[in-house]
Amino acid sequence: MIELQNVAMSYGGSELLSDMTLKLVPGSFHFLTGPSGSGKTTFLKLCYAELTPSAGQLTLFGQDARVMSRDATAAIRQRIGVVHQDCQFLDHLPLAENVALPLTVAGKSADPAELRELLSWVGLKAQAGALPPQLSGGERQRAALARAVMMSPEVILADEPTGNLDWEMSLRLLSLLMELNRMGKTVVIATHDLNLIRTAKSQVAARVLRIANRRLQLAGADL
Repeated sequence: MIELQNVAMSYGGSELLSDMTLKLVPGSFHFLTGPSGSGKTTFLKLCYAELTPSAGQLTLFGQDARVMSRDATAAIRQRIGVVHQDCQFLDHLPLAENVALPLTVAGKSADPAELRELLSWVGLKAQAGALPPQLSGGERQRAALARAVMMSPEVILADEPTGNLDWEMSLRLLSLLMELNRMGKTVVIATHDLNLIRTAKSQVAARVLRIANRRLQLAGADL
């Protein structure tokens, strides 16, 4: 699905990530850890073709990311759902329309029954008509997850999805992500919350990756 071979990423002549090799296979569950500024968000951006590597080979669903056309990149992104850390919405649109935006952008119409079912799944059916500023932090994060899976992607990438949530709401969001994984989705969660990782590892076969010294490492039992 997503494969990195000796991938490096540089900004302004300074190397942020170096010599990264990883294969994300269907149905796998990964946590990505590392200190702030280590490159977790950059790594995720590489995985959904927001960035192209400075060196090495990045393959997304069998295609070389460096030579993909704009149309091919757009098609790839429909297969990858992203939950951004800031989970921005269009404040003038009700929640249901915000969640359906990926379909709207793709020139498709959301099935009302499927949209209601999706909002019910994340516990937001009653808030379908609410505007984003009326939502709590936890509701916004669950809405962001619903939007990310609107196109039935094969891969879910979540960037610090519980960073601004209390523990109870963090667990609720984690349970949704684990449920997606049990449905066969590949899940990658960037987080600094080791308690969240420990909780997940007791329930799913999660692999923990750590970015340290610009390189991607498999974290050991010290978590």
